[in-house]
Amino acid sequence: MAAEPRATGNGRLLTGAAWAVLVLGLWLWGREITGVPGRDTGAAGAAAVPGLPAPHAPLPGAAAPERVDLPALGVQAPVVSRGLDADGAIDPPPYDSPGTVGWYGSGTRPGAAGAALLVGHVDTRSKPAVFYGLSSAKPGDTVRVARSDGAVAEFTVEEVRVHERDRFDPAKVYGPRVAGRAELRLITCGGRYDRATHAYTANVVVSAYLTGVMTGPAGGAKPSPGASV
Repeated sequence: MAAEPRATGNGRLLTGAAWAVLVLGLWLWGREITGVPGRDTGAAGAAAVPGLPAPHAPLPGAAAPERVDLPALGVQAPVVSRGLDADGAIDPPPYDSPGTVGWYGSGTRPGAAGAALLVGHVDTRSKPAVFYGLSSAKPGDTVRVARSDGAVAEFTVEEVRVHERDRFDPAKVYGPRVAGRAELRLITCGGRYDRATHAYTANVVVSAYLTGVMTGPAGGAKPSPGASV
């Protein structure tokens, strides 16, 4: 997908992604994200997808995310906390900061039980943005989130899916997939760019879950023992 001029006049996140997070904002007013029950796998400690690592126990504390790394995609980006705007949408990073990822700061913190939400631009007026290659992520890929407490939460991707906006189910997308797990969602625009409506037709959503934590100094950190849920 070539990067083309797609910014709205007021510099907000691209229309397709703004629509998706607007749905999220409206849904949040009705219930808390962490209150959405996840499905019961019937086997504590089992991964939802066969062949992937067992989940790690959720991390304690209220540490905020500071950086997200996706090694397979060559992404290393700062993370900033964002709230909801006047329309009930997650207020994304400024459009002139396309390399920054936004975290819904009133929701789950990455590494805690529940689903933490990270949003990013797919492109700008002239070039790709931080989540331009998100659709090429694959199950088994690693996502690392550096936290303010010095820990690095390591997540494993279990699903990459394009959700069409006319069939978008916010409870399914944003709610936990498995009860009790620490999960992560990475969200950006996807599908086809409709020049008539100036909107994308879908959203790319990467779902991942916590599988380890590194607590040593940068560059020499070692994963903690595999404490499963």
